[in-house]
Amino acid sequence: MGRTKKVGTTGRFGTRYGATIRKRVRKIEATLKMKHTCPSCNSIKVNRVSIGIWQCKFCGYRFTGGSWAPETSGGKIAQRTAKRLDSQSET
Repeated sequence: MGRTKKVGTTGRFGTRYGATIRKRVRKIEATLKMKHTCPSCNSIKVNRVSIGIWQCKFCGYRFTGGSWAPETSGGKIAQRTAKRLDSQSET
């Protein structure tokens, strides 16, 4: 094997499953394994405990997020909407 410069971690699949699916898996695994920041203490020590559950190794803060990333685009939209609705209800 050894020729994984182009295919990265998906080299273990060989020629199986199709190129598009292997590219998608490569992108997901890169997102999963990259360093994430903690929303509580801003340290770069967040790891995934299980699907959708993330924990900071520095402060121990445990929170929910996406399956492969602690913060998803849908979650960001929901936070902005909730913040906007909360500020409207105060006035």
